[in-house]
Amino acid sequence: MNRKQILFSGILAFFFSGMLYGWSILKAPLASELGWSGTQLTANFTLTMCMFCIGGMISGFLQHKVPVRRILLAAAVLALLGFWLSSTVQAEDLVRFYLSYGVAAGLAIGLQYNTILSVVNACYADRQGTSSGALLMSFGASALVFGMLADALMHGSFGWRNTYRLIGVLIAATSLYAALVMDHPKTESAAAGKAEETSGADMTPEEMLRRPSFWQLFVFLILAACVGNSTISFARDVALSLGAADSLASFLAGLLSLCNGIGRLFSGMIYDRKGRRFTMTLDGLVTIAAPVLMLGAVLTDSLAMAAVGLCVTGFSYAFQPPITSALTASFYGRKYYSRNYSIVNLMLIPTSLIASLNSALYAQTATYAAPFLLLLAAAVVSFFLNLHLNQA
Repeated sequence: MNRKQILFSGILAFFFSGMLYGWSILKAPLASELGWSGTQLTANFTLTMCMFCIGGMISGFLQHKVPVRRILLAAAVLALLGFWLSSTVQAEDLVRFYLSYGVAAGLAIGLQYNTILSVVNACYADRQGTSSGALLMSFGASALVFGMLADALMHGSFGWRNTYRLIGVLIAATSLYAALVMDHPKTESAAAGKAEETSGADMTPEEMLRRPSFWQLFVFLILAACVGNSTISFARDVALSLGAADSLASFLAGLLSLCNGIGRLFSGMIYDRKGRRFTMTLDGLVTIAAPVLMLGAVLTDSLAMAAVGLCVTGFSYAFQPPITSALTASFYGRKYYSRNYSIVNLMLIPTSLIASLNSALYAQTATYAAPFLLLLAAAVVSFFLNLHLNQA
């Protein structure tokens, strides 16, 4: 099977599993029908992101012992089970929802995500910024394209319960298709016939964790990514608070994800063509601009500024996955990439906890000004860490 077919299967699978970032759309009927609070729903998003990271770590360590097809099969089963059980909950079943959606579905998408990214990047070792960008564009665009369809289905006769089941079926089906197409990363890398150029020696996870560069990179990614991660969790709510109708609020939440998706391909191509320093400086500037615009929108009650701010937020968040992927390979080598990447990607756990903190700030202050001030501070600190990031 050639690498174009592998890339296509990965893009298709990521398109549906990218509904992970459509949470601000998917949570709406849970609040209206089941009466769950914003804090309870944000806690589920945090749990989902934590399990997404854990699933990625499990995948990274299993890929050297278990065929990737088995990992993708497990992801398909867990995704179907998670979304199907989520569709059956009642108002008193919050914990069961956390276990089915947060734990099972989050774990499934994490298993799938790291496995597919590792295989595709091994195939495209000569163009890893572009290949990972294409995958992550599909992952990020899901919430607008598929998310708008899901929103229409949930508010129509199809209902939210059937919509959840449909999402589970589609994620499972595309994971199974990827399982049929993909093989072990080492095998596919050899088939690609290209040798990756890395500036760092191959390091084991233990060696990586002893490097100062790892901890600087880890903190930088947490602070930079929390801007997009937090805003995604309440994007629809911010739009509603500024007077948007339900349909427009869902569209704006999806627009953030579309910009996130397009930006991932764009940032990956920039990384390949302009190099690390240019890409990361641009990332830092855009990441600062995002909370500035959102804060301005909240303070001036401007829905138009919020729309621009959500787009910029999407682009700022788009830089993080390609940068994380490329820097992991560049700093720590390709040999242990899947394991090292899964460890670096654990930064999404504290990032998601910051999203919960921002939700609590809003609950206490009844305004989104405080959350966006916190995100602005995080963006500024991440920019200065970015300037001094190296392999030392």
